Amino acid sequence: MGTAPSPGPHVVRFGVYEADLRAGELRKQGFRIRLREQSFQVLTILLERPGDIVTREELTKRLWPDGTFVDFEQGLNAAVTRLREALGDSPEKPRFIETLARRGYRFIASLAASPRSRIQSLAVLPLENLSRDPEQDYFAEGLTEALITTLAKIGALRVVSRTTAMHYKGVHRPLPEIARELNVDAIVEGTVLRSGERVRISAQLLHAPTDMHLWAETYDRDLRDVLALQSEVAQSIAREVQVKLTPQEQAHFAQAHTVNPEAYEAYLKGRYHWNRRSSGGLRKAIQFFQQAIEKDSTYAAAYAGLADCHSAMGAWGFASAYEGCGKAQELAQKAIEIDDSSAEAHASLAYATMFDYGFLAAEREFERSIELNPRYATAHEWFGFYLATMGRYEESYTELQRAIRLDRHSSVIHVILGYVYIVSRRYDQAIAQLAKTIELDDTFAPAHSYLGLAYLYKSMHEPAITALQKGLQLAHGSSFLLTWLGEAYAAAGYEDEAQKVLEQLSEISKQRYVTPYFVSRIYAALDKKDEALTWLERAYAERAPLIIYLKVDPRFDDLRSDLRFQDLLHRMNFPS
Repeated sequence: MGTAPSPGPHVVRFGVYEADLRAGELRKQGFRIRLREQSFQVLTILLERPGDIVTREELTKRLWPDGTFVDFEQGLNAAVTRLREALGDSPEKPRFIETLARRGYRFIASLAASPRSRIQSLAVLPLENLSRDPEQDYFAEGLTEALITTLAKIGALRVVSRTTAMHYKGVHRPLPEIARELNVDAIVEGTVLRSGERVRISAQLLHAPTDMHLWAETYDRDLRDVLALQSEVAQSIAREVQVKLTPQEQAHFAQAHTVNPEAYEAYLKGRYHWNRRSSGGLRKAIQFFQQAIEKDSTYAAAYAGLADCHSAMGAWGFASAYEGCGKAQELAQKAIEIDDSSAEAHASLAYATMFDYGFLAAEREFERSIELNPRYATAHEWFGFYLATMGRYEESYTELQRAIRLDRHSSVIHVILGYVYIVSRRYDQAIAQLAKTIELDDTFAPAHSYLGLAYLYKSMHEPAITALQKGLQLAHGSSFLLTWLGEAYAAAGYEDEAQKVLEQLSEISKQRYVTPYFVSRIYAALDKKDEALTWLERAYAERAPLIIYLKVDPRFDDLRSDLRFQDLLHRMNFPS
């Protein structure tokens, strides 16, 4: 027994008792009362909702989330009985805990100090780079993303996405105001300072509505321990917001291992460039992820990141089938061999497999990824894209709306939703969606280009050409988007301009990959069916990733009755 510390927001008083929710202690007039953990957990749960009925089922699930207790009567009833004994309470004349027959229990005493609001959602604001060196921004941004990712794996917490959080980089506004905008209960903010192979992270947790300071800690560690540090910070925050980790979550945090500092630094640089989503950024990201793997051949996250880069290179028409999705599958498989519990790795494998025509296998991997981490927005985004490409539009909308709820500022996800409206022939909705995406980020080239396609399929040729030219300009002359402009010229009747684009693509193909699938679309728009089918056959022979659009692509609607086209669809083995 000992004297109680000064009460804080984690201490709840009732009568002569006080419960220290952080320390897990019950005290009477300052002296500790011995109480088993499960009985204290019952008290904690009842104090979360004073005056409300807490059902037996809810208490049982919270106390034994994996269902491992032996006997109900010896479990919950025994825990409540021991709690009543510690409080000097009785079920017949309760002062603190009332029993409601066949329903549950209720905490009925008045609280001298109400417990702070239960925190169910939070945002991690971008960690401030104390070095003031812009070259170190990747490090602060990478640690912010890593902390968000780690916290997001706690099922009981809603954590604002990285994309949304980054909108507040360098923003100095009252935290309650930011919290209202983000609709969260708490804010985590902090600083990071890298010095050689040491890293110092300072973090604090604030109750957003009241701007009340709840917790702060400074960690000074070797860079090798940074993965374990991320788990430690996440667990500290979970304790402060009174979230109970499931056994699976506890096991995940316990798995954090040391990492080679050079590998980790290269990985963060890879993530930094991957997040820019440009062809140049992808190539830089590939270099850094490769460096990370060279330094640490067991770094699962680096394999998954590298897989995503190769998939994107294939999916965006920058690379051939093997250099794109072929390599991506090998890398994602390696990531899963190292860490089968990685939702990111399973999503990476699904995405690469989809573009290699492994449709059913891809669907299984998407489902596995979402099972492992239902809050991984990218998995929902890619799965929604897959479903649309299979013609399952309503399911696709559902997945993409989930992705947007998880990451509402992601330009990529909003563009994919625009794509789904296009292939489902809802062109007006596509135009509205893509215009909204451009408002979100006017510099995002795919938003302008997909808007151009939406206009194009409504036969609004001049707005289509203007939008596609804008997208091509922002993408610095991407051959991928150049083909779309050629398609627009052809559809608008500007045959000479379309032919010039075809000649440009022929020259470009001597230096780098040009997907035959999009060349076929130009010929289809020129109403040259034989040439279009020839290029489609070439795309199929090359296993060009983008031919997976074939089942739903509006450009080929006039070819669908052609037996040669139907035969090609049959050989693609699309699920019915």
